[in-house]
Amino acid sequence: MSRRVLRAVAVTLCLLGVAVPGAAARESRRSVPFGFVGAVADGPLLQPGIDLRHEADIMARAGVESVRVVVDWSAAQPYASSADVPEAERAEFRDEDGVPTDWSAVDSIVGLAAERDIRVLAVVQVAPRWAARHPGAFNSPPDDPAPYARFVAALSRRYGPAGAFWAEHPELHAVPVRDWQIWNEPSLRAFWSDDPWARDYVALLRAARRQVRAVDPGARVILGGLPNRSWDDLARVYRAGGRPAFDAVALHPFTASVDGVFAILRKGRDVMARYHDARKPLLVTELSWPSAEGKTSLTYGFETTPRGQAARLRKALPRLARSRRSLRIQSVYWYTWLSADRRDDYPFDYAGLSRVRRGRITRKPALRVLRRVALRLEGCAAKPSGARSCTR
Repeated sequence: MSRRVLRAVAVTLCLLGVAVPGAAARESRRSVPFGFVGAVADGPLLQPGIDLRHEADIMARAGVESVRVVVDWSAAQPYASSADVPEAERAEFRDEDGVPTDWSAVDSIVGLAAERDIRVLAVVQVAPRWAARHPGAFNSPPDDPAPYARFVAALSRRYGPAGAFWAEHPELHAVPVRDWQIWNEPSLRAFWSDDPWARDYVALLRAARRQVRAVDPGARVILGGLPNRSWDDLARVYRAGGRPAFDAVALHPFTASVDGVFAILRKGRDVMARYHDARKPLLVTELSWPSAEGKTSLTYGFETTPRGQAARLRKALPRLARSRRSLRIQSVYWYTWLSADRRDDYPFDYAGLSRVRRGRITRKPALRVLRRVALRLEGCAAKPSGARSCTR
């Protein structure tokens, strides 16, 4: 059949509303699976005054297909029982296994993500006073793993494949939450106050996995992201008996160079192999080079300029994509989407792809790089908000 005839057939099929192979061809141009490119949504992004819907649209158009969001246990379940809830607040809560629960903040994030076909990785942390070992301390571990595990199970009942949230919102295309990250950076005292930490943390992993799998057998428990000498801390988790308690490893390879990122990931893989766990996937749940050079009194050694941030991202993300099979990398999340860029004592306050000052958001060069690289990896020239498919 001649090219002219083929073109005529294709035009006729389009006019009749019959699908042609273009969409499939575009999908075949993807070099990464859906959800590989992600971003962390926290800090200023979730504060009042930010148009979260607009930011979610920009994320989707930039090729962000997964978002990592903190689920604040202390905000969702601040009271141990209905008797503790002030009369004026009772309408905000519903009963979950006897614990009054406010789902409004999580509903908002999950709904906005679903409208744009973005997957959610939920990081569940921060013990409420009634469940904390050290009440009132942000970094306190739970006093008992059981209430935390029941909360993660309640999350799965609401946002998992058969979740109540999707039944309550039939207008949404359901994008169930299946991945539950158990705490963040438990190896750091800033997030887990007690040391030694590994045995207590493994107990939390076990309890959470048992409960969430009872709700959703296909759910995955993700190890809390490990920074710094992450390979040593990963070995501590294995020595504490953690191997059967999680389904994927998560690392935060913060370092000055792109080569250093891969050195850290390989060290993590070596530990997994040593403990006969090499088949599990690896998630990079935080990757960042804060644009804090010369702006903070405290430094970590990997601060850079806005141009340096963009240059490192431009080099790192395609290389991570090329290495995803050899290192079994499942997804990569940039830390973070939006930052304030103003503190003198915290370089990560400059980590955002965008910055907000006095309510005005400015896009950094790194966001343009993320969009260009992500869309290329996803086989797109452009991507409309809320769609997996590309337009060309």
